[in-house]
Amino acid sequence: MRVTNRTALITGITGQDGSYLAELLLEKGYHVHGIVRRASTFNTHRIDHLYQDPHDPQARLFLHHGDLTDGTRMANLLEQVRPDEVYHLAAQSHVRVSFDEPEFTGNTTGLGTTRLLEVIRVMGLPCRFYQASSSEMFGATPPPQHEATPFHPRSPYGVAKVYAYWATRNYREAYGLYAVNGILFNHESPRRGLTFVTRKAAVAAARIKAGLQDVVYLGNLEARRDWGYAAEYVEAMWRMLQQDSPDDYVVATGSSYSVQDFVEQCFAHVGLDWRDHVRFDARYLRPSEVDNLVGDGSKAERLLGWRPQVLAPQLARLMVDAEVAALLPHAAAEPASVTRPLSPTPGLTVAL
Repeated sequence: MRVTNRTALITGITGQDGSYLAELLLEKGYHVHGIVRRASTFNTHRIDHLYQDPHDPQARLFLHHGDLTDGTRMANLLEQVRPDEVYHLAAQSHVRVSFDEPEFTGNTTGLGTTRLLEVIRVMGLPCRFYQASSSEMFGATPPPQHEATPFHPRSPYGVAKVYAYWATRNYREAYGLYAVNGILFNHESPRRGLTFVTRKAAVAAARIKAGLQDVVYLGNLEARRDWGYAAEYVEAMWRMLQQDSPDDYVVATGSSYSVQDFVEQCFAHVGLDWRDHVRFDARYLRPSEVDNLVGDGSKAERLLGWRPQVLAPQLARLMVDAEVAALLPHAAAEPASVTRPLSPTPGLTVAL
C-alpha cells in the first residue's frame, strides 16, 4: 500500500528499528523527518544508504538535531515539522546498561515520552503517536504474555518503559490523543547494536570462522526469548497507526528459544561447535534476570493482519550471513546496513 502526502517524525531514526521504519515509510511515499543526537562523530551508518544529493527538489528524508531531555527543542521540532504520525523509538535501550545508568535511563526512556506527549497536547497537534513499548515490562510475569498480562519489570529499563506505557495510555484516555503502545518482543537484525547478545554471537561466529578471533565471552545462556526480525516488526508499527481507533498491541512470534539455542544456531551455520568458542563472563549478568518472555500476538494478527515470517533459527542464519558477507574483501565498498532489497528512494536531504 502506497501512501502519499503524509509526514512522519521518527525519534531514534539512526537505530535498528528507525532505519527499517524510515525505509518502509519512504517506500510508501511519506516525507520522513528523523531526530538525531548531536555528537562529535556521526552515527548515521544505518541510514546512509538512503542518502541522495540534498539539493534534489524531490528530497523526502530530513534529519534534525534533538535530544529527548530537551523539551523546548522537542516543541520547536514538532511545531516545525507538524507531522501526521510520530513514531517514538528513541531510548536508552540497553537493558544491562540501564542498571549502571538508571537515572539517565529514566530521564530519556521514561520522561522523554511524557515530554513528547505533553508537547502534542499543548500544541493541539492532530497527529497519531506510536510509543515503542517493550516485552521487558513483563519481566518476571510467567509467559505467554499478552496485552492484559500484569507488568513486573526487572530492570531500570523495564521500569522506565512501564512509565512510558502508562503515560501513553493516560494521554489517550485523558485528552483523547491518538496514542498507541506497540509492545514489541525481542526483534533483531544485522543492524542490531554490537553489544546486544544476538549480534555479538553472529559477529563472533563469522570472525572465528574467518580466523580473526578464537573465543567470545557471554553471560546468561539459559534466558529464553521470543526473537523476531526487526524488518518485519516495523510494518506492525505502521499498521497500528492506520486503524480507526487507537489501541495497544503485542507484537511477537509466539516461540521461545534460549540464548544458547541462538548461539548454537549461529555457530552451526558456519560449521563450528559453539562449545569450543564460548566462554562465560559474570560481568554480563544482570542483577535481576528475566527468565522467559514469550508473546501472544494473536490480537495483532486478528486486528492488524500482521504475522511474523522469520523465527529465531532463520534469523540467526540471516544475521551470520550478513557478518560473513561484511568480512569479504569487497564489503568495505558496500553499505553494510543493507539487509533486504530496497526500491529506489527518491530524495533524501540532511538538515543538521
